Parts: sequence; C-alpha cells; structure tokens
Amino acid sequence: MKRGFDRLSNLPCDVLEQFLACLPIKEAVRTSVLSRKWRYRWAMLSHLVFDEQCESTLDHSAFVNMVDRVLLLKIGPIHKFKLSHGSLRATSDIDRWILHLSRNSIKEFILHIRKGGHYTVPSCLFSCQDIIHLELFVCFLKPLPTFKGFRSLKSIYIHYVILPQDVFENLIGCSPLLESLTLIDCKGFTHLKINAPNLRYLWIQGAFEDVVLENASNLADAYICMEENVDQGHVGSSSNLLKFFVQLPQVRMLQFEEYFLKYLAAGSLPRKLPKPCLYLKLLRLNIFFDDLEDILAALCLLRSSPALQELELQSLQEEEDVVREVKSWLDDNQSCQLSQLRLVKIADFRGIKAELDFIRFLLLSSPVLESMTVKPISENGSSEILKKLVRFKRASVDAEIIYLDP
Repeated sequence: MKRGFDRLSNLPCDVLEQFLACLPIKEAVRTSVLSRKWRYRWAMLSHLVFDEQCESTLDHSAFVNMVDRVLLLKIGPIHKFKLSHGSLRATSDIDRWILHLSRNSIKEFILHIRKGGHYTVPSCLFSCQDIIHLELFVCFLKPLPTFKGFRSLKSIYIHYVILPQDVFENLIGCSPLLESLTLIDCKGFTHLKINAPNLRYLWIQGAFEDVVLENASNLADAYICMEENVDQGHVGSSSNLLKFFVQLPQVRMLQFEEYFLKYLAAGSLPRKLPKPCLYLKLLRLNIFFDDLEDILAALCLLRSSPALQELELQSLQEEEDVVREVKSWLDDNQSCQLSQLRLVKIADFRGIKAELDFIRFLLLSSPVLESMTVKPISENGSSEILKKLVRFKRASVDAEIIYLDP
C-alpha cells in the first residue's frame, strides 16, 4: 500500500495539481496530513474554488475563516478564484480577499453574492489587467474614472449587476480581446452599444431600449431577449433591422425572444438585407403573428439567409383575435426559395390564419424540407387544424408534418 502511495506522490507536479483541483478545497487541504511530501502541496494550487462543495453546512463566520486560512497559507500565484457559497453575503471580508488577489496575477474571477443586497466591487479589482474571465452575480460596479477596460479580458458574465451607462461602454469597448459577453437582467444602463471586434458569443436578456452592434464583425452566436416592449415611435424612416445587421457577416446562429423581433421591425422594413447572412444555419424567433411588421421582419431575415438549415418559431399573440389583415404578404413571396431549410419547429401554435399562411409559405418555399414539427398551445380545434396542415402543398416530397400534443 505504501509503495502504491509513493507512486502517487512521485507523479509530476502538474498531474498532482490536477488531482487536487478535482477535490473540494477543504478536502484538498486535508491531504496535508498524508505525509511530509503532501504537507504544503495543496498550498500550491493555482485554482481556488469556494462553492457549495466546501461543506454547505458552514455558516458565514466559518466560511470566512476557511477562506482567510487558505489565502494565508497559499504559496505561489492564484490564477482562478471562485466565491459561490450559500452563506456568502456582501461584507468587507470580500474587499480584503479581492485586495489580496489584486496583488496576484489573477486570470479568472467569479463572485456570486447570495445575501445582503448588491455588493460594491472595490476599485482594486479593476487594476487586475491579467483577468481573462470575469463573472459577477448581484454586484454594483463603479470603477475609478481612470479605468479603461481590461486588456486581457476574453469572457464576461454579469447577472443582476448594476453599472452606469458609461461604465458599461468602457468595460466592453476598452476590452479589445473580448470574445464572449453575457448580460442577464442588469440595471443602470438601457442602451447596449457594443464595440467588440473579437466578439464571437453574445447573450443578452433584460429590459433595454436598443442594441447597437457598432463593431462585432466576428459574432457567430447571439441570443437576445428584450423583456419589455419599447415604444419605437421615434424611429421614423430609419430601420432597426438594418442598423442591427449592418456588421454581422460571420453570424451562424441567432435567437430572438420576447419583444426583440418587434424592436427590429420598427422603422422602414427592407425586403432583404443589403448584406445577406451567408453563414446563418439556425434561426430561432419569438414572433407575434397578429402583427404584420413582425411577419415582414421575419420574412426579411429568411430571404437574407441563403444557408439557413433550421428554423424554430414560438408563436406569440397580444390580442385575442388577429388585429389586422396579414394575408397580403403571402402572394408577394411566392418566389422566395429557402433552398437549404431542412427542419422547422413551431411552438405555441394557435391555429390563427396568419400562422397557417406562414406554414403554407414555408412548405411551398422549402424544396429540401425534411420535417415540420408543430406543437399547439391547446387541444381546441386540433383535429381541424391538422386536416388543414396535411392538405397544404409542399415543395419537398419528403417533408413530414409532425403534430404534437400540447
């Protein structure tokens, strides 16, 4: 047994660090009692994670003492530091830990506050110019006016974070290597002006007034959920759709939820985008089928996506009945060909005329369509709706209509 233990002790340092990194930090510290060789090995870990695996029964005081002890005995650099524990709340203890980290070459910092309201992040964090990944939950950001972004930052995830408009624009626009941006229910700013030439992944969810992708030519994957309908009466003849898509040549997957398609539909809608989305393969849309502008905006995206293979629609409706006649667009789009579209999914289908017309359009315009899955929002009239669907003509002889139970 001792011989086997010695073989483990004599493994390369990087292998032993990976082994220790797989353990909860409290268990890693306990390996110090195994032998003299192991006494300080845990202290050389570059990744420190204090989460629920650190014995979830610890109260706040015990948790603070554990973090203090680990940092006191720590040897060497700290590359990753994560705080996400059930007892964690906004206190000056976190200020002390972040000050300690700011004197190390911290590369990944994750802070999830669970209690005590929004935690005000101390200014010393913004001096950590080696940070590659930053993740904050329930925090308030107000760096010094001299802050000009993070030069090494590649990924940022902020959830329930408050930051002023100018801080947001500085954080994004002055972090030149940024590749991934996630904003969920953040406050303090309403205009999302994004200048990130290396950005490849974008996830935005919340209440905001507009989204301007000023420089995002490498964006490949975007999810945007506008949770509130914003009055676009001031738009005039300009087009939100054109402004949003002015620089998206590499986009491969788009998902627009809640009111974002309605936002894009504001202004003068083009028949087709000046620069088509040549690489777009997957499109997911929440669409109000009782709104002609929503339908026309969706059609514009379809006409401008020659490589589209998968289309997923969730039907939304603000009124009980269709508020305006929306059939006229169908005859104007008979020549539209979705030559690569193979799979279509439609959720919360109500069976209103506009939805049926849109399905008929898709079936007539998709010569390689393999399947269309329709899931109704209720069982009312399902049998009659299904009869109508199966009678629609199809451009693809292989197209199968799958009608699911609600």
